[in-house]
Amino acid sequence: MSSQLKTYLTPEEYLAIERKAEYKSEYVNGEMFGMAGASVRHVLIVTNLVVSLGGQLRGRPCAVYSADLRVRVSPTGLYTYPDVIVVCGQAQLADDQKDTLLNPTLIIEVLSDSTKDYDRGGKFQHYRTFASLMGYVLVSQETCHVERFVRQPENRWLLSETDDVKDTMHLSSIECELVLAEVYDKVDLSA
Repeated sequence: MSSQLKTYLTPEEYLAIERKAEYKSEYVNGEMFGMAGASVRHVLIVTNLVVSLGGQLRGRPCAVYSADLRVRVSPTGLYTYPDVIVVCGQAQLADDQKDTLLNPTLIIEVLSDSTKDYDRGGKFQHYRTFASLMGYVLVSQETCHVERFVRQPENRWLLSETDDVKDTMHLSSIECELVLAEVYDKVDLSA
């Protein structure tokens, strides 16, 4: 029986590899995990979210970013690429490369079959350690369903959800409206 030693990377080693890589990878506990490509539905929902929120945030001190901006969860050491990030106020960046964000106000993840359990569980556990994070939204790409978590006093999180495409959810952390008809515009949910 052969036993292979696992090689662990430091965050600095991960960043050196990641900044040269053709594909994105998450990093946690010394290990890199390649990220799968996204489906047409996934990409369209992310685009719809960025367009909708970007329009509402125009002229305000908040900015919306899509999946190519890396986030470091400093308290836990996770490096990841959320689907949509909103930062209110000055973006805090990890180093002079200016490619790793430290202070998201709102994070939105579009769920896929392979990531939905992690996005709801382990990843959200990491995200909750951000002092800056006030809201977390999960959007299904399989059916019309949105879950919104809002930070409450004493670091509690309040969940509300809807599966009605005619609904609008208020995102109090950024004072925007999430109109489900816009989120799912042109998204084929049949099959």
